[in-house]
Amino acid sequence: MDIPVYLVAGFLDSGKTSFINGILEDGFAREDKTLLICCEEGDEEYEKKALDNVTVVTVDDEDELTLAFCKELEKKHHPKQVLIEYNGMWQLEKLYREVLPANWVLYQIMTFVQAPTFELFVKNMGQLMMEKITNADMIVFNRCDDKLKESLRARNLRMVNRRADIYLEDNDGNSEDYLTGDECPFDMTPELIDIPDDDYGVWYVDAMDHPDRWDGKKVHMKLIMCHSKKFPGIHCPGRFVMTCCENDIQFVGIVAKGDSLKAYKNRDWVDITATVKKEHLDAYEGEGPVLYVEKITTTSKPAQEVVSF
Repeated sequence: MDIPVYLVAGFLDSGKTSFINGILEDGFAREDKTLLICCEEGDEEYEKKALDNVTVVTVDDEDELTLAFCKELEKKHHPKQVLIEYNGMWQLEKLYREVLPANWVLYQIMTFVQAPTFELFVKNMGQLMMEKITNADMIVFNRCDDKLKESLRARNLRMVNRRADIYLEDNDGNSEDYLTGDECPFDMTPELIDIPDDDYGVWYVDAMDHPDRWDGKKVHMKLIMCHSKKFPGIHCPGRFVMTCCENDIQFVGIVAKGDSLKAYKNRDWVDITATVKKEHLDAYEGEGPVLYVEKITTTSKPAQEVVSF
């Protein structure tokens, strides 16, 4: 039987225990027997009133947390779900590769960061800090003031982890979304911006929503050639995109200009380097990005042909 695992990560005093107390008090463990593995003991303790259906096991040494140890805990306590308060000084990779039993399914990683110490930890323990950020499904920066919020947003953490829900929490516990709607999901500083194969959907949405941002930028990407039937003479290479499920796959193209484009057939995979310019086109029914192709070659298809937004 699969056992869902919820991992709460972060350094000491980052707010992990407070979060666990909160979800336990909200009834997280009221119906399902829960095993709580505590790998780091801070100043705050678990709320005893919320532990009536929870077994707490403390692990002081990383070497104690092994596959055999976890299997023994499962055999002894028969949990329906597992919560792990993970030590910030321990690497996550070892947990994935060597520790969790095959039937312990990692459902969610929640990372908590004390915002005033974030830059210090990144500087001195960058690998340990960033692996907690890059692997998380939810990230909470707490103890934020307005200056820290601005600094964190300037870092564009979406470049590090695009899938996580990120929240900024102030000293009073008020929380706001990290995204304001203006963040760019790509690093705009390089002279040539490389769009990874899996990120075409993300780039397409951003380029369509913010054509001014991309006007004049040089980009490189791998696309499928397409010559429009609806607008004769218009070339619109793009990718097949799945927005929801397999029944919802559609081709999403971007208008491109260049004499060399006509040499390629529909569905040819091409490697394109182009400068983006914002123009008014009938195909867009208004303004949108246009790729002015400077270099194009035939290429192999990527490992994942269909991308998502």
